[in-house]
Amino acid sequence: AEHQHARYNPLRDDWVLVSAHRVKRPWQGQLEKPPPEDVPRWDPNNPLCPGATRANGEVNPQYEGTFVFPNDFPALQPDAPEPGDSGHPLFRAAAARGVCKVMCFHPWSDLTLPLMSLAEIRAVIDAWAELAAELGASYPWVQIFENKGAMMGCSNPHPHCQVWASSFLPNEARLEDQTQRQHLSQHGVPMLLEYAEQEAHRKERLVVENADWLVVVPYWATWPYQTLLLPRRHVCRLQDLHEGERDSLASIMQRLLIKYDNLFEVSFPYSMGWHGAPTGPYLQEDCGHWQLHAHYYPPLLRSATVRKFMVGYEMLAQAQRDLTPEQAAERLRSLPEVHYRQKAK
Repeated sequence: AEHQHARYNPLRDDWVLVSAHRVKRPWQGQLEKPPPEDVPRWDPNNPLCPGATRANGEVNPQYEGTFVFPNDFPALQPDAPEPGDSGHPLFRAAAARGVCKVMCFHPWSDLTLPLMSLAEIRAVIDAWAELAAELGASYPWVQIFENKGAMMGCSNPHPHCQVWASSFLPNEARLEDQTQRQHLSQHGVPMLLEYAEQEAHRKERLVVENADWLVVVPYWATWPYQTLLLPRRHVCRLQDLHEGERDSLASIMQRLLIKYDNLFEVSFPYSMGWHGAPTGPYLQEDCGHWQLHAHYYPPLLRSATVRKFMVGYEMLAQAQRDLTPEQAAERLRSLPEVHYRQKAK
């Protein structure tokens, strides 16, 4: 806890430098603005609200639950042409096709997932699974991700996520496919299934758990309060979850996100995303080395206004963190599971 050391990340086959003593250093750098607390519930000028007009002129329906629509500014399109041959191996290009969708979690702009009911969160999970199955029928990779808060690049306060399906395996997916396949080959058990069992037994990095799921600050965490959400049984894809597992997932997500908000009593920013076995042509292959999981990457370090910057050494050498995963987990674990805004009421 007091001396620097490096930790190995078997999921990415890389290392992180842990320098816990550095968290004591004074901070005279940039201070972030806390997220606004006065977001209007409905705004006709907000393109994600029910009944609002989006940039392409389409009018949203008066939706009352989740709402999915094609991204008006997609990073991937299904009919992109093949790139030309550069004539040299140092200038390679490959086709990149796909579709991008946006999913609103709720019709109200002033709600976030931790403040939604369990039934509303369960509806989000069901919509995620439906999209993963629908797009995964033809595309090899379906990336569900949420950027929450302006600090994480979110340009709209309305509760929503994005779903990008691609004709290729992105870098992180390819890497996790390789490391998990190698671990199963060498040890005879899926990596993250074995890891979840170890963390459930050791408990020092455990944040929350229930009968079907556990959340830990991973041993190799890079971001200060990074967490990993894992199922207890072997499951490859989000759409494979049973009814009861979806209910318990809604519960553990709510508990985790309430703790996040309670940490600095602010709507906690993060980027999160689901990783599961590839789809499309991979549906016909044995993907038993995969274990479904979700990554949460929050940037805040010391307070609602001081964040962790991935610059300098992190960009040029390797990742580095200023408090141990065990310290982060203990702090999150000790936080109440009643949201600070609801407690105030």
